[in-house]
Amino acid sequence: MNRQGPGYGAVSRRTLVRGMAAAGTLAGIGMPFVARAAEPIRIGFPTPVTGPFGAEAKDQIRSAELAVKQFNEAGGLNGRMAELLVRDDKLNPGEAATRTLELIEKDRAHFIVGALSSAVQLSVNEITRSRKVIYVSISQSDTINEAKDFSRHTFHEALNPHMTTAAVAKHAFKKGTRVAYLVADYAYGHEMLRGFKRAAAAIGAETAGEILHPFGAPDYSTFMPRLRAMRPDILCICNFGRDQANSIKQANDFGLKKASRIVVPVLLHNQRLAGGADAFEGVVGASNYYWRLEETVPTAKAFNDAFRAAYAGAVPTDYGAYGYTAVRSLLMAVKAAGDTDTDKVVTALEGLKYDVAKGPESYRACDHQAIQSVLITESKKKSEMQGEADLFRILEVEPGSEAMLRSCDELGHRA
Repeated sequence: MNRQGPGYGAVSRRTLVRGMAAAGTLAGIGMPFVARAAEPIRIGFPTPVTGPFGAEAKDQIRSAELAVKQFNEAGGLNGRMAELLVRDDKLNPGEAATRTLELIEKDRAHFIVGALSSAVQLSVNEITRSRKVIYVSISQSDTINEAKDFSRHTFHEALNPHMTTAAVAKHAFKKGTRVAYLVADYAYGHEMLRGFKRAAAAIGAETAGEILHPFGAPDYSTFMPRLRAMRPDILCICNFGRDQANSIKQANDFGLKKASRIVVPVLLHNQRLAGGADAFEGVVGASNYYWRLEETVPTAKAFNDAFRAAYAGAVPTDYGAYGYTAVRSLLMAVKAAGDTDTDKVVTALEGLKYDVAKGPESYRACDHQAIQSVLITESKKKSEMQGEADLFRILEVEPGSEAMLRSCDELGHRA
């Protein structure tokens, strides 16, 4: 007798589906039950792939990708893998805001890391804080730490202009030193100038004069005679990317390096390669990272070795290291939180003590600024170099401490 009438079959099938799903088989066809893949941990990464900071941006991407690869190879978060979603912000605040909004709303990014300009990172931060999404900035800025731009979702893994200029001035300035400034006329240049003048006033150095130049200036020849006429002991060049290489080369061509010592707030790996050993010889500046830290810092050696293995023997650069440390610290916090829940990860980041590439780091409570060391480096003579990557000597390492930062009160954070 056929017992499988319409009612019987329908009830039996529903029961069978529930039972087989619980048993791990797909109802009705006897195939293994395939669970939906765990949602990936999506990290949006806006950075200026095109434009004058493109070399630094590409280094950030490679190092960030290495951090993601290591996280995934270690099993991710209970099997949840991370993925990096790179977007070109074109070094434009409006473009960066659009790309960040797309990453959050269309691509459903859990977190945002990146940016390579003071103005761009503030634009990214405006979007992330309005959407309550964690943003880890990897570009120098003093403003992003100030209360008016800060949110509990904002973390700043990069050094800031106050830290770098204070460290360079401490090394290079003396009481009575005459300092002339050549400054890129945008937020980065202005913040560096402010930092140097503040440090100079504390030391007793004098300002011989200052000249602002347009961002991305193709020619600096009109500025050089004016700078020479100031007769400075030190010429302080406050710019970034290709501007740094071009202005230092022209200062050298005009003989300024023979009359004055050249210092920069951030001595860039890629611009030293672009400018050449002769033009950069003796130039002093600060850095967040240099690969020869491996001689004294075990985590730098581990980072370098992993990078060499991943990228055909190459070594990581300064701004590349920011991409690595930011993503590594973020994913460490995700693991500590056991989840991608924003509030849990914020709490984990605030309590995180990490050492992934350069020694101990942590995020200060009031403004989420990374407390970390500052390196003072000097560009080597060509005859002193031991290989193409041996660009600098490390003159000093200023240990990370809260004393290096502007106070929470000065930044507008009230207890």
